[in-house]
Amino acid sequence: MTDTVSPPIRLVLADVDGTLVTREKLLTDRAVAAVRKLRARGILFTITSGRPPMGMKMVIDPLAIDQPVAGFNGGMMVHPDYSLIEAHTLTPAVARRALDILRDHRVDPWVYNGNDWLVADAGAPHVAREQWTVKFPPRIVPDVGARLDQVVKITGVSDDLDLMKRVEQDLRDALGDDASAARSQPYYVDVTHHDANKGGVVLALQRLLGIPAEQIATLGDQPNDVLMFRRSGLSIAMGQAADEVKAQATHVTTSSEEEGFAVGVERFILGEDA
Repeated sequence: MTDTVSPPIRLVLADVDGTLVTREKLLTDRAVAAVRKLRARGILFTITSGRPPMGMKMVIDPLAIDQPVAGFNGGMMVHPDYSLIEAHTLTPAVARRALDILRDHRVDPWVYNGNDWLVADAGAPHVAREQWTVKFPPRIVPDVGARLDQVVKITGVSDDLDLMKRVEQDLRDALGDDASAARSQPYYVDVTHHDANKGGVVLALQRLLGIPAEQIATLGDQPNDVLMFRRSGLSIAMGQAADEVKAQATHVTTSSEEEGFAVGVERFILGEDA
């Protein structure tokens, strides 16, 4: 494949964790410079993540993002000032079914109900890490499933990676077209409205910005990024991504620990020499 793109890319959409930022959630100077180069070429830039919109503030501000941002894997589209553009919520029945499956597998459930991140145990695996990442605390409640009328996302959490693969598949089999289920990290599986997935983010941006999907480039590292790879005109998988993710991308860059975002933008979108 060549390093030039036809038709020209007009928008770059990047995943955040494991793509735009490093393992330690750092936004490097080279990544910031790569976004500036995009803008200098007249190419727009925005982000999508399983994080809540406010959980992306640590990259929205330094990158001066001025386009719609997709939180909750597309469950909530917001302006850069966090005002709502549109939201997709799970029905209470679908949310209950997803919770039951997670509990049957003994996987910790987190529920994002409106603006609240609901957790039953503050000491459960990854809660402290997630709080550090998104920069706000969860609300500790006796039953995360007590109110399911505004659920944007349910996340199952476990460090048993083989279990998480089975849970992802079981959720897909059980929920069918009623919801989207995909791993956003090896230890997270996210359940969102069937239109709230990263492929849907590409289509939403096409509609909101008037940019054809074939002129959108996407970068990501996890299985839930494959849907946006398939919808976009050009896709770049991070070097640490699993082989099945890399196989779905147009190009593969270096890892997130080796400036993979910047390298991918520079080489495959801007056409700069390696």
